[in-house]
Amino acid sequence: MQIPSRELTADDLELIAHARRIVDENNDGDDGVHTMGAAVRAADGEIYGGINLYHFTGGPCAELVALGHARASGARELSTIVAVGDRDRGPIDPCGRDRQILFDYHPGIRVLLPTDRGVCSVVVEDLMPLSARWSSETGAQPYSPPAP
Repeated sequence: MQIPSRELTADDLELIAHARRIVDENNDGDDGVHTMGAAVRAADGEIYGGINLYHFTGGPCAELVALGHARASGARELSTIVAVGDRDRGPIDPCGRDRQILFDYHPGIRVLLPTDRGVCSVVVEDLMPLSARWSSETGAQPYSPPAP
């Protein structure tokens, strides 16, 4: 299945660079546990960042820390997110938990991720075909695709 994607914009490249700075400036070296940086752009253009907190109990991913940072700063509408690995690994796909949370809270957000054509921008809904959507009011609900 081919997922619709778009080429990166200057704003996307800036977001990747921001996430890269976060992980490069805050990792713990070769034996460290802070290995991923993330950046999320709000609809107003403001950028918020996060770094993962690895723990054997399943600490939060960098994307979730960035989402929390944005929310704690008052950002409610988010447009784009990316996670970047340490040691020059570049953009990394979000894990299943991150995809589900993005899908539930920000269904229109664009995710920057590696593809067979290089790093592209993809709407998170396209990463979650036939998914159930969760909300605090209704719990999990079967996915209904948007009307054409």
